[in-house]
Amino acid sequence: LTGKEAQKGPLLFEDLPPASSADSGKGGSLLFDDLPPASSGDTASGATEQVSSAGSHGKGEKRKSLEEEEKNGREELVEKKVCKGSVGILGLKGYVAERKGEREDMQDAHVILNDITEECQPLPSQITRVSYFAVFDGHGGVRASKFAAQNLHQNLIKKFPKGEVVSVEKTVKRCLLDTFKHTDEEFLKQASSQKPAWKDGSTATCVLAVDNILYIANLGDSR
Repeated sequence: LTGKEAQKGPLLFEDLPPASSADSGKGGSLLFDDLPPASSGDTASGATEQVSSAGSHGKGEKRKSLEEEEKNGREELVEKKVCKGSVGILGLKGYVAERKGEREDMQDAHVILNDITEECQPLPSQITRVSYFAVFDGHGGVRASKFAAQNLHQNLIKKFPKGEVVSVEKTVKRCLLDTFKHTDEEFLKQASSQKPAWKDGSTATCVLAVDNILYIANLGDSR
């Protein structure tokens, strides 16, 4: 009797459908009936792979574009360097203006030799052009400045390096020092042999252009 009353009383899971409805209720609502079937999952996975592939392809194209821009930038820099380094020998042409001032005679002198390449032969293979420009500020007379104007470049040509040299820069600097010293000694010897001895003097500013490099030497208070 107690068992029968229990069957008529409320059940613990009486709100759930009977077991038979799970078998017969294939057309009814299922717990996960809102999810797509298994085949749809495969399609979604394929779509995800396509999106991922498209994203990777986009990143690859962007990376490729950046690499091309960087490469083009490097090529542009190389071209600029080549253009800058391909400049030939610059042409030189000297001009001069002078004024005597209040003195009775002009005590200064100058020399313009736009090209003494032939006179300096045979030249080292690294040198293709030599030019010479000089200004001499005389004082106490005109003889020192005129002597320097007539002889300094001649001594320079004689002492200029002939044939191959290890360092053009060092050789040219040594040539200028020796030339100034030799010219000064020559004039002092001539001036001291006179009766009375000459008291003339002169400063010297000399520019020697070797290809596109200027070597500037000065003696005295001229710069």
